[in-house]
Amino acid sequence: MALEITDANFDELVLKSDKPVLLDFWAEWCGPCRMVGPVVEELAKEYDGKAIVGKVNVDHNADISMKYGIRNIPTLLYFKNGQVVDKQVGVAPKAQLAAKLQAQL
Repeated sequence: MALEITDANFDELVLKSDKPVLLDFWAEWCGPCRMVGPVVEELAKEYDGKAIVGKVNVDHNADISMKYGIRNIPTLLYFKNGQVVDKQVGVAPKAQLAAKLQAQL
């Protein structure tokens, strides 16, 4: 299951992670986010132990969203060594999202 990433645990779980991180920025009212959500959950299971997969609710975690300039959701950010290394804005096929994560392993 994807981790719930918040303003409070972001530094510890994302910036200090020794594994690649995929973050899904979403909101409950966002239709396209509901399409991406199940795919993110599948990736969380498939990459368990190899990567961190988390979800950031933009309505509850404004600090992270503002820091990374999230204006459209869903936005998926890929981190490696605490830095953003890739980005996907909008809905994309699972294979494309997985390939971007696989490239960071």
